[in-house]
Amino acid sequence: EVQLQASGGGLVQTGGSLKLSCTVSGFTFNDYAIGWFRHTPGKEREGILCRSAVDARTYSADSVEGRFTISTEAAKNTVYLQMNSLNPEDTAVYYCAASREFSLSNNPSDYTYWGQGTEVTVSS
Repeated sequence: EVQLQASGGGLVQTGGSLKLSCTVSGFTFNDYAIGWFRHTPGKEREGILCRSAVDARTYSADSVEGRFTISTEAAKNTVYLQMNSLNPEDTAVYYCAASREFSLSNNPSDYTYWGQGTEVTVSS
């Protein structure tokens, strides 16, 4: 059974950093694409960073380019989202998701399996 569990959210000041973790089970990173998404009330869910299962290529949304990075630690079955230079516009619920069908996509509809979300609040 494929499962994902995100953690690490919290309150951080503008300019600060936070590292989210997503522990997975039931698959390997060589078989499933992994994506980090975020959602703010009134907006569509945004795919911000995604990692290909085929060749580990990554996609980064313009809104987080140069500030956020995605990485994996296979031995711990964990994918990370390192977030630096945070600003209030980054306040959202963050989700990790997995897709077997699509090698690299930032479209939430392409992802079948989702973690429960972890909330990040950036104070000004």
